[in-house]
Formats: sequence, structure tokens, C-alpha cells
Amino acid sequence: MDRITKAARLMIVSDLDHTMVDHHDPEDMSLLRFNALWESNYRHDSLLIFSTGRSPTLYKELRKEKPMLTPDITIMSVGTEITYGDAMVPDEGWVEFLNQKWDRNIVAEETSKFSELKLQAETEQRPHKVSFYVDKAKAQTVTKQLSECLEKRGLDVKIIYSGGMDLDILPQGAGKGQALAYLLKKFKDEGKTPVNTLVCGDSGNDAELFSIPEVYGVMVNNAQEELLQWHAENAKGNPNIIHAKERCAAGIIEAVGHFNLGPNTSPRDVADFMECKAENVNPGHEVVKFYLFYERWRRGEIDNCEAYLASLKACCDPSAVVVFPSGVEKTLHECIHAMKTCHGDQKGKKFRVWVDRVLSTPIGSSTYLVKFDKWELSGEERSCRVTTVKIDAKGSNATDGFTWVNVQQKWLEGFEKDESTSVF
Repeated sequence: MDRITKAARLMIVSDLDHTMVDHHDPEDMSLLRFNALWESNYRHDSLLIFSTGRSPTLYKELRKEKPMLTPDITIMSVGTEITYGDAMVPDEGWVEFLNQKWDRNIVAEETSKFSELKLQAETEQRPHKVSFYVDKAKAQTVTKQLSECLEKRGLDVKIIYSGGMDLDILPQGAGKGQALAYLLKKFKDEGKTPVNTLVCGDSGNDAELFSIPEVYGVMVNNAQEELLQWHAENAKGNPNIIHAKERCAAGIIEAVGHFNLGPNTSPRDVADFMECKAENVNPGHEVVKFYLFYERWRRGEIDNCEAYLASLKACCDPSAVVVFPSGVEKTLHECIHAMKTCHGDQKGKKFRVWVDRVLSTPIGSSTYLVKFDKWELSGEERSCRVTTVKIDAKGSNATDGFTWVNVQQKWLEGFEKDESTSVF
């Protein structure tokens, strides 16, 4: 929460499975489109929050499977856990709040009396969440009876049914909506209430997000019946909530445009990278554009054209050096020249490049240090170079673009790769 010093221009709060992440999209294209939009236009002055029913264990598994960005804040286990940053530092105040009128042992005792409930995996049982599977036909009856039993035992709980099978029991004060309300209060107390907040979901456990006042909401096109029914009964006339025409992350991009929350053209949607201009010029856009070109070049999706390479060289200081993770040094012009030999070498293959955590720091009147993680997927193998780039703005306000001065790389631990297979 300390990454940006003033109110976020935009805060996106999104569910993961079937909202940000489309499990029916083998190319993960909608997610990659969102990633490029976020890192090029929003990362520097906005906040990204993932709000998921997944436990920390399953959340980390998803991050290994999909090209997901690193959020500023993660809300997990259906709003019972809040953590900050890549280190996932827990919010102790939230833990103390949830401990009120909650006794996990009593919940376990009472639920054991219901044969209809099948306990979920141990990883999904959390300090403030007990999770089961229950048949859809029996869910309503079980929920009502269980709620009465727990109330008699003096517990103030919330029972959430979602996905047509998942039943979660939480403290009454928990849930995705309450977790967001808690965070918004913290921002308000600090004088940093986001200018705009967009909540995104697809299932019943996301309904609470749409109940928060003064937020925009998008139910993605593939939203489940339970969420659409909640909307019809509770928020049908609310112009700040839409049912997107697009699936998953594409629906989130659609909503950004619908509510005029900022730029909503992903660099991945621009056919010619030379025409890829940012509405708000910033170093993040420069980095995204550079590596997107590199991906398309190796996939053979753009022509092997000298004009493209000349344009790249024009963005690099003639003496600019790349220091590779091994310590080998080459000039940027050498690297760009070497690209001739790898044009289309990944054509028809599962090859993608994306950047994460693009953050720039001014170190002079027109000079920036830009730090980011550069990810490369080749087949099923992932590699990641933690990269620092020094760049200069060409004009007084960078409207003429940037000049790359220096590139330093090191491997992210656990994601090393043979250096010879990559030019950058």
C-alpha cells in the first residue's frame, strides 16, 4: 500500500478463476492482453488486487500455471486473508477483526452432523474458513439448517455457496466484500481513497464485491447463473454494474472502456508496434512495447523488415550495453542485429513474452531507472530475468519517446534458462 504515495488513479479488484483467468483459453490471450494494458498504462499510479476463493497454496499453484501479474494486494480464501506485495505480508488487523465471535472447533463439530457435506482438501481449510462440497439440489436446505445450528451455538457466521458446488463457512465479518470495505477504509484513513475502483467477478462469492457503494462493477460474459440471479434481485437498475459482452480478462478491459476509467487499448491489440502510442507517456509503455515486438518477431508475426530494426536501433544509445545474467556484455545494437537470425524461429510454437512489476524511478530531469520482471514462455518452460533499464526521455515530456541507455539482467531464482536461446 506504500508503493504509490497518493490516491490510486484506478484500483481493479478482480476474482481469478473464470474472471481474470480464462481456463478455456489455452493461449491465455485475454490475460496477456490485460497484462500488457496494465503494465503499460496503470502499474505506475494504480493498484491491482486479486480477490480469490483460493487458499494461499492453490493461489501460488495458479501463478505457476498462468502468466499472471503480481498484484499489490491479495485477498484469499474468500476474503478471510489479506496480504501485501510479492512477499504476501499478512494484515494482522484483519486477523484480529475476524477472531471475534468465531470458533473453528464449533464449526467443525456442527458440520460433522451433516452427511451432505463433503470436506474439501486440507489446503482449503484455513483459520477463518471451513470449506465443503455439497450437491446443488441440497445446498439451500443445508445452508439454512446449518446456519440455525451455528447461531444456537453463539457463532456469528456467514455461509457462501458458489460455483454450483462450493460451500464456505466464514466469520460474519469476512468475505470478499468486507475485505474490500476494510481496505477502502484504510485508504480513506490515509487520505488515499482510489479515484475509481472497478470490481470484477463471475460467481456467487463475488456478489459482495458489487454491494460496495461507489464502485464500478463488471460481471464477465461467462458469469455463472448464481451471480446473474443475485444481480437481477439486488442491482438490476444500477448503471455502475454491467454484464460484459467479453469473457474473463477481456470483459475487464471492456469495462475499463465502458466506464471511461482510462485507456483500454492493450498494446497487444495494436497491429503495428510503430503505431503503438500511449495516452499517458511513461517508461512502462516503452518496456511493454519493446518486448511485445520481440515476441512477435520471434513468432514470425511481423515482417523481417529493416525498417523495424532501424526503428529499434533509433531507440537505443549507440553505446548502450546489455549485461546478461551470466555477466556477458553486448551492445544493444549487437543484440538487435542478432535478431535477424531468429526471425520466426518460434513460429507456430507456444512462445510468449510478458513483463511484470514495471516500476520506474526518476534519477534526473529526464532519466529513469525502470525495474521489471521479464518472463519468457517457450513450450512448457518458463524463465524470468529481473531486469533494470536506464532510459532517457527524448523530449522534455517524453512525447518523442525514450532512448535505452543500459540494460542489466539477472535470473529470478528458480527460473533460469540457457542464455543462448534468447537474444534479450
